[in-house]
Amino acid sequence: MSDVVASKRVIPDRIGTKTSRILSSWEVLLFGVAVLIFVFNSFASPYFLNAWNLSDATFNFTEKAMIAFAMALLVIAGEIDLSVAAIIALASTAMGAAAQAGIGTPGLVAIGIGVGLACGAFNGLLVAGLRLPSIVVTIGTMSLFRGISYIVLGDQAYGKYPESFAYFGQGYVAWVFSFEFVLFIVLAIAFAVLLHATNFGRQVYVIGNNEFAARFSGIPVERVKFILFLLTGLMAGVASVCLTSRLGSTRPSIAQGWELEVVTMVVLGGVSILGGAGTIAGVVIAAFVMGLVTFGLGLLNVPGIVMSIFVGLLLIITIAVPIVARRIKEMSR
Repeated sequence: MSDVVASKRVIPDRIGTKTSRILSSWEVLLFGVAVLIFVFNSFASPYFLNAWNLSDATFNFTEKAMIAFAMALLVIAGEIDLSVAAIIALASTAMGAAAQAGIGTPGLVAIGIGVGLACGAFNGLLVAGLRLPSIVVTIGTMSLFRGISYIVLGDQAYGKYPESFAYFGQGYVAWVFSFEFVLFIVLAIAFAVLLHATNFGRQVYVIGNNEFAARFSGIPVERVKFILFLLTGLMAGVASVCLTSRLGSTRPSIAQGWELEVVTMVVLGGVSILGGAGTIAGVVIAAFVMGLVTFGLGLLNVPGIVMSIFVGLLLIITIAVPIVARRIKEMSR
């Protein structure tokens, strides 16, 4: 009789443990923060709950989030790419030059994405091929790609894009749902499946947790890393198409400082900066959190420099909190 009672206790205990683990997860906590920010903004400004205003708010994060999805995989694998904003600038410059030459919308999209892929491949060859540190390589290519844009444009700007090109950054698929937001949702699902439901995603986690063990288990580490840099370059190219389309012009300073916001979005989403842990769901929620905060501050006429300070503090806090919590836990043992 005692054995029967003991066996009945196992399932509820496990369910309770699993439930409490989910409720205390970073994603759930972050979702709660997003809800609180939404409620606060709705009381702080009478214009916040307007459907079209909320739709416009998505432009604050969709382009950065597209890059953050690929960056999340890269960081989980133990690498990083700080050249993503410079890739946007170079891709936008290439599209602008092509537009002045009379190239149509399909050609401009192909050029923007193609330049992004080429830059990602260049980073991948240096990191995966020559095994150079990614942070050093991408700091160098950040200056290289941005510098090329400044050399080509100087103080000038490219404009005169085809009217049909504006759809990618300004068009709406249905009612208040912009093309960018729909693309953001599609990419979130695609990257979630890639990371959490494929063998490739499992390889990314293994590499981030223990690259040495991954090599001995037969995982093609260099090839996986090269593909991840390709994906990051590809997403930077896609973001460049959307951003250039939305602005309708190209300057060498386009997307300046975005690398910080993309990394902040990834780390805030629960991706370990040391690699080996993180989810796409967390990055999606982090994107909404950052978008709601910046949009709410904008409605309250808070200066842009204050928003930059907020992003910097957010990055420091999200990196420091897990480390400090781990040390406190170790000291209490």
